[in-house]
Amino acid sequence: MSSYDAIAELYDPWSASVVEDVGFYLEEARKSGGPVVELGVGTGRIAVPVAAEGIGVIGVDSSRGMLEVCARRAALAGVQLDLRVGDLRKPPVSERVPLVICPFRSLLHMHTDEDRLSVLGAAHDLLIPGGRFVFDVFAPDAADIAQTHDRWLEREPGIFERAVWDESARTLTLSVRDEDRETTMALAWLSPDEWRGLLETAGFEIEACYGWFDRTSYAGGEDTIWIATTRRARV
Repeated sequence: MSSYDAIAELYDPWSASVVEDVGFYLEEARKSGGPVVELGVGTGRIAVPVAAEGIGVIGVDSSRGMLEVCARRAALAGVQLDLRVGDLRKPPVSERVPLVICPFRSLLHMHTDEDRLSVLGAAHDLLIPGGRFVFDVFAPDAADIAQTHDRWLEREPGIFERAVWDESARTLTLSVRDEDRETTMALAWLSPDEWRGLLETAGFEIEACYGWFDRTSYAGGEDTIWIATTRRARV
């Protein structure tokens, strides 16, 4: 069972305002020519627009509930997605592709460097030579923590979330609820330098590190958007 199963039907209204990354990942998919593997495909917020461009998408997620919603969303949009239940550390994909993406901070579900390297290594192995791995993560600043810590806040009409931050452990326990459903998930963050080190260990070279989806260079904010390319064998 995934923590997302409980809110699969709630996920799209909960994330309705998150649109800033869609165009970015769509542009990366167009550049690649496809097919694209999306790790943490969820309900298809990115995958469906990519498929609507005629680009093949293999979507992997550990939540069957989210994949069921994704399949319905794809059918309504009239597009085909290849959806597979699986762990991001060992995705059930034998194909080799020019682009692997992991949007919406999904890598923060990994809590140890061993698990993070497993995902990065899996992404590396899925890519053709010169292929690209694109993902986004964040590290909160003090103001964000102070404004949100241990408070129920209305994220969307009728949908509330509570963030409990542990700065020493660098973890976020996030709860989401409406009148009928509730779930809690645990996330863990790293510094940009640590992500860079892990990518290099996994055999990637850093092509770009942006501070936002408009491709502005990273300048010390909360968000980092990474584009990494395969250039050598993993160690």
